[in-house]
Amino acid sequence: MTEERNVRFTNWSGSLSFTASRQHAPQTEEEVASLVRRAAQRGAVVRPVGSGHSSTPLVETSDELLSLDNMRGVVAVDKDARQVTVLPGTGLADLGEALADAGLAMENLGDVDYQAIAGAIGTGTHGTGERLGNLSSTLVGGRLVTGTGEIVPFGVDAGEAHDSELTRAAQVSLGALGVLTSLTLRVRPAYELHRHNVMTHIDWVLDHFDELAASYRHVDFYWYPRSDRAQVRVLDEPGGLERGGSLDDLRMNGRLKREERGPSYEIIPNAREIEFDEMEYMLPREAGLAAFREVRDRVKTKHRANVAWRLLVRTIAPDRGMLSTAFERETLTIALLQNTTLDYRAYFEDVEPIFLRHGGRPHWGKKHTRAAEELGRMYPHWDRFLQLRRELDPDGVFLNDYLRSVLGEEGARDDQ
Repeated sequence: MTEERNVRFTNWSGSLSFTASRQHAPQTEEEVASLVRRAAQRGAVVRPVGSGHSSTPLVETSDELLSLDNMRGVVAVDKDARQVTVLPGTGLADLGEALADAGLAMENLGDVDYQAIAGAIGTGTHGTGERLGNLSSTLVGGRLVTGTGEIVPFGVDAGEAHDSELTRAAQVSLGALGVLTSLTLRVRPAYELHRHNVMTHIDWVLDHFDELAASYRHVDFYWYPRSDRAQVRVLDEPGGLERGGSLDDLRMNGRLKREERGPSYEIIPNAREIEFDEMEYMLPREAGLAAFREVRDRVKTKHRANVAWRLLVRTIAPDRGMLSTAFERETLTIALLQNTTLDYRAYFEDVEPIFLRHGGRPHWGKKHTRAAEELGRMYPHWDRFLQLRRELDPDGVFLNDYLRSVLGEEGARDDQ
């Protein structure tokens, strides 16, 4: 295990920067457990960190960072059960290639694949598809180092059901339950996708979005506020797009910008060369388009001159993760994106109340201004998650200031 002192950490977008007194890079589960035990004895705070793609201060600490970069790779494959076990620092892009070599694939991926798998699972990273859950919903087991340094298996790794209580807590855990040292994921046979990106007018998209989303495996769209144009992305397995129907209508009313076919892990993610800040809310599916229309009106009347980037709309299937933003409801998501060279605060904070009025839940890894009092009302199993957190980390080894705020754990130890 390597150790560095006074490490300056900056996240992907550059919106979060802090100095940790120590950064550790363990290579084994036992090294993680030993590190946590020592930190607990000193009264230190430990925050695990992956690729740094999150823009909320989940990893921020002036004390100790635990990098998972040296814990990467697929360690077990069960093709019959359609399950794989992976190490927490494994990048999503690398995981796609490794699974393809085994004839397998993730059920879905997000808009980008820069994240490490533990961070993606822990914050509820998602893609799009009305019948597809977020990445966290594919977690069926794993191993966790608790705040006392104990190694705890859960889910199928503990011989329990794939949806055991601790598994459902771990699916979106924010790194508050402990350090995930291995993750067992539900996967599927490798598959290819056919992708069409079509430019059209936003009014056409809003009139036909429900039909498109019901017809194809993946559908999302970007709205460009300054032009009122939209880019619709439709993906399906071979033969799916060839059925035509609503896609034929889209092509007749728009311009084909991009078409490609290939392995799912290459076709789903987009490349993002420009850094940006982001706020994303998950809304009840039935309220989502109404919320978007209200947001669109607000942007056009108040923010159009200062909004350089588009808004992204996607869908997610329901799941049962305790803190999942898609917990037990069909979901439509709306993401506001803003170049890091421009101020985002006035824009995001003006639109956020619209999301809240429509029953939105903020993405755990993206900008928002909510604290525990409001967040707790959004999740039916909030109190049980906190009870499990206290059992697994009674002294608050994994609690930084931000987690104390969003979880309402004000009585835990302060950052050192």
